[in-house]
Amino acid sequence: MATNVKIDKDEKGKTVDESKYRGMIGSLLYLTASRPDILHAVYLCARFQSNPKESHMSAVKRIFRYLKGTIQYGLFYPKNEIFSLKGYSDSDYAGNIDDRKSISWIMSIFKRLPSFLVFKEAKLSVSLSTAEAEYIFAAFCCTQLLWMKQTLADYKCSFENVPIFCDNISAINIAQNPVHHNRTKHIEIRHHFLRDCVSKRKIEISFVPSQDQLADIFTKPLTSETFASIRARLGIMHIE
Repeated sequence: MATNVKIDKDEKGKTVDESKYRGMIGSLLYLTASRPDILHAVYLCARFQSNPKESHMSAVKRIFRYLKGTIQYGLFYPKNEIFSLKGYSDSDYAGNIDDRKSISWIMSIFKRLPSFLVFKEAKLSVSLSTAEAEYIFAAFCCTQLLWMKQTLADYKCSFENVPIFCDNISAINIAQNPVHHNRTKHIEIRHHFLRDCVSKRKIEISFVPSQDQLADIFTKPLTSETFASIRARLGIMHIE
């Protein structure tokens, strides 16, 4: 997606064929299993299937043009890669320009087998700051990693102190600070599950610079250089 484009409901835009639009989105959603690099763009376009406009169709066509130019790309699974389990958590604070709710992705990686979850603040209370949004969704990432850790234990794969990478220093400080100070009283108690796991050394939350935050590819449009770099680190490579 272009970095200067924000997709919204476009209520004044010209309506397009709804059946055709849904068919295109359905095909793209099927493809995301092997091409996670298009997840963010497809997710945004899929939100407008009930009343698609020309601007939404243009965004979908851009995805198809990208796929046509990268048809030789796919997920690469190295034969002798070391087993590891780690998580990336990122939140686009107030990223939805229609209702100003945060859209967040959490990603777990086990030997280049990525698992993705997307959250939009719906049942959750709307976050009042970037730190709160990052902290809440890091807690969700923690629950997913603990579930994967327990599941992998059945296959004799043992992991201790699983790392979560977050690019927000304030969220990391909240997770590592055992004192419930006034600044976090408004955050629901259930989200402090993360702090408990960090204190028990089940999870280790670490800072990662934005350029190394792999979850960025799922939360916002990126420049071509950054996009290509993260795409390669996710294991999406040219067939040659």
